[in-house]
Amino acid sequence: MKVNYNVDEKGYYGDFGGAYIPEMLFPNVEELRQNYLKISAEASFKKEFDQLLRDYVGRPTPLYFAKRLSKKYNTKIYLKREDLCHTGAHKVNNTIGQILVAKRLGKNRIIAETGAGQHGVATATVCALMGIECVVYMGEVDIKRQAPNVARMKMLGAEVRAATSGSKTLKDATNEAIRDWINNPVDTHYIIGSVVGPHPYPDMVARFQSVISEEIKWQLLEKEGRENPDHVIACVGGGSNAAGSYYHYLNEPDVNIIAVEAAGKGIDSGESAATSVLGKEGVIHGSRTLLMQTPDGQITEPYSISAGLDYPGVGPMHAHLFRSGRAEFISVTDQEAMDWGIILSQLEGIIPAIETSHAFAILDHRKFGPEEIVVFNLSGRGDKDLNTYIDYFKL
Repeated sequence: MKVNYNVDEKGYYGDFGGAYIPEMLFPNVEELRQNYLKISAEASFKKEFDQLLRDYVGRPTPLYFAKRLSKKYNTKIYLKREDLCHTGAHKVNNTIGQILVAKRLGKNRIIAETGAGQHGVATATVCALMGIECVVYMGEVDIKRQAPNVARMKMLGAEVRAATSGSKTLKDATNEAIRDWINNPVDTHYIIGSVVGPHPYPDMVARFQSVISEEIKWQLLEKEGRENPDHVIACVGGGSNAAGSYYHYLNEPDVNIIAVEAAGKGIDSGESAATSVLGKEGVIHGSRTLLMQTPDGQITEPYSISAGLDYPGVGPMHAHLFRSGRAEFISVTDQEAMDWGIILSQLEGIIPAIETSHAFAILDHRKFGPEEIVVFNLSGRGDKDLNTYIDYFKL
């Protein structure tokens, strides 16, 4: 039987997905579910979306052959330069799509959650562009470690509200955003930043991010005479940059998909975010997925030095890719990721976001053949992480 890696009509990827939501959220989520495909298929929507991606975001982003990296690791390494998007990461592809959906649904207030701050900045950016009120929820811990992004959101006119419960990170910011949405169901749209949450969010976000793999295909054809790489690699927290770079390759069995998670201080250290290894089936933020939890079902606090990867679950698409064996999952420690921030900077002149650094550490775990084509999604730039790099390496 052929396995389907895309979402089915009920909102599931295999055993994962669905919409496990309180009754009070049902009208909001249902309105979105009934309209998102219809709206995004409209000619006027496509025209506006494509134009903004081109003229505002700066797409297509380059597919760059990393000469020195390739030589060192004796393989062909390409970097998909999402770090060159306006705002510094892939997140803006999705916020442009969702703000256009929200406008067509008549919403005049936007809320969002953010961990590393990149999604918050991307949301604040499109709200400024469209003149729409914006509230971003962010964990108190992340507000401290991502101060430049907090300043950017405020400059863009967004209100940043601190989440002070639990681990005071991404999971808690998401909880606060969901509470807000329950209290403001009519005029508010919640722009979720990753392929998580109740259906239709994982599919909608993946579709807006799929522009990444769409571009890789034609760019690789130009450079190598073939659309398919041998391997496509991305870091995975919730997993939006990964979903975007895998999307057009999901049903291409000759393309190996590799997901790199944050092992934090080590898989067995008690301070990790390696969901594929430590997770069991459960429900978080409206979807059934793999989730780090105690034996009695309480969510375990995740940990990663990167604010964008310390989520206790993983998007349902990725849970299915892991469970079905379609994707290879590897976990990388803080130490490895931080070291790769320096290695990439000094080999290619590109300072990566710490989230992205995790993906490159796979080069120390896996050997690739000299003729193999390996595409890394360079999902974000390291400006936002300079303070963490400075503290870590005493720069």
